[in-house]
Amino acid sequence: MQVRVELPDLPFLKVGQLSARYNASGTRILSFFIELTHTTANRHKIVSAPEIDLLQHKLDLLVKQWTDLHEAQQRKATLTTGKARAEEITLDASALRDRLRNLLRDTLRVDDAVRWDDLKPKVPFQRSRFTASAPNKHIDEWLPAPPKIGFLDTLFGRKKQKLESHDARVRKVNLDNQKGQEAFATALAAYESQRKEWEQAQDRLAAAHAINQAEAAARVDALRHGWEVGDAAAITEHAGMVLDASDYPGLIPKDFDVSFEPGRHLLVVDYQLPAPSALPITKSTKFIASSGEFTETEIPKAEQAALYDTVCYQVALRTLHELFEADTPRNINAICFNGLVRSINPATGQETEATLLSVMADRSRFEALNLDAVEPKACFKSLHGVSASSLAGLAPVPPLIRLDKKDDRFVESMEIDLGETGGVNLASMPWEDFEHLVRQIFEKEFSQRGGDVKITRASADGGVDAVAFDSDPISGGKIVIQAKRYTRTVDVSAVRDLYGTTQAEGAIKGILVTTADYGPDAYRFAEGKPITLLSGANLLHLMEKHGMRARIDLVEARKEMKLVDRP
Repeated sequence: MQVRVELPDLPFLKVGQLSARYNASGTRILSFFIELTHTTANRHKIVSAPEIDLLQHKLDLLVKQWTDLHEAQQRKATLTTGKARAEEITLDASALRDRLRNLLRDTLRVDDAVRWDDLKPKVPFQRSRFTASAPNKHIDEWLPAPPKIGFLDTLFGRKKQKLESHDARVRKVNLDNQKGQEAFATALAAYESQRKEWEQAQDRLAAAHAINQAEAAARVDALRHGWEVGDAAAITEHAGMVLDASDYPGLIPKDFDVSFEPGRHLLVVDYQLPAPSALPITKSTKFIASSGEFTETEIPKAEQAALYDTVCYQVALRTLHELFEADTPRNINAICFNGLVRSINPATGQETEATLLSVMADRSRFEALNLDAVEPKACFKSLHGVSASSLAGLAPVPPLIRLDKKDDRFVESMEIDLGETGGVNLASMPWEDFEHLVRQIFEKEFSQRGGDVKITRASADGGVDAVAFDSDPISGGKIVIQAKRYTRTVDVSAVRDLYGTTQAEGAIKGILVTTADYGPDAYRFAEGKPITLLSGANLLHLMEKHGMRARIDLVEARKEMKLVDRP
């Protein structure tokens, strides 16, 4: 279904692409949003709404405000001298810096709770006016006056002729009148029928509008209920709405990704921070009358860096505050905030993205802070947040937690039933079943701390067999797992391959699992590297830890398969 909004073509209005934000599974639109820029007023706003009708209503109001602003600007431009304009630019930059220095305190005066009723569309249905004109009754209903019969008319026999002529004229007028009345009646009937059809169509549109609004309200109620009872998707969606509603200056982009780990009640937020070049650094502006140009001086570099630091740290603390405050059911125990920034690499000219700061905040500890009195950077560091000493240099840091589970290789998991006797020989089971079994084992292991394990497409004993996402704030991250159902000693080449795959995947660790064992060269190569080697004995021990029983008999497996596995 195609959706669109209507916006006027105005010289000062720059319109972005109409987009939609989806829920975590990508099956439902959470909200529509569109970016507008007032080019002459240097204003920027992202307008969002859960329904396209409500978005159109909000856009109409904003365009009206901006049109009034533009007209006021035009009037002011004709009256304001260059010097006054220069002073205005200087004051605007200073005022914006003051607001940026108070981003955290400003949000403390705001109730960040989602106003659920406000999300329900209340735009009344506007009935269109029937514009067709009613037919006019152009009918001559006069009759010709009787003829005047004089003495001479009677004397010379003209009386009869005059009377006959008059009768003929009367008949003609009566006939014309009748035809006019019939034509008017036909036109009036057609007009009334058309108007009735129009009204009926408007009634149908009004009924459909009411149904759409009721359905939208029901979706809001369902979302609210899911959030209140702790549904993970609803919690994620609610967090996005809270961040969407935050009232930032236009130069702070509302660009973020949110995910929720229900096992640990952990919310992870990847938030786009503004680049240093986006901040107002104008100290003073002067108008050069001779050239008609403006010249600007900038605030000192140290002040620019300090301004950028305080903006970024305040965005982090403000985001944590808003999300915790709005979470009235207390679904969230901790939040990991990752502040990202996109910038142009001066060496390559290409856009790059780096994590500039990362912090994990426990609810109880965060709620004990007096945010009205804290110094943002010191508060961030007290929460054990990680960042470079100066953020303006855009030095990247490793995020405490950043889970990326989008991978086209992932396939549906399959549960392997080993039975209760423990008699299944792992060394002779089909290799596809062995990979799914390894996924099962590690899923039990990582689920204890809120982790997740995904199986990849069948690789015929090559590449990545499974990917684990460990959400532990200290040791967590992406882990690649390879499963080798071997009946001979695993050679060092397999360990080298795993090490290369681990680096290529950007994983923190690689785990190699086999039904056999490893040679001395394999253990020597793995020493000091982020690689864990699990032999058949290790595998059986791990299975017993999670209540799973099986056995490994390599000789029996070699006899059954009647082949020797490649080492």
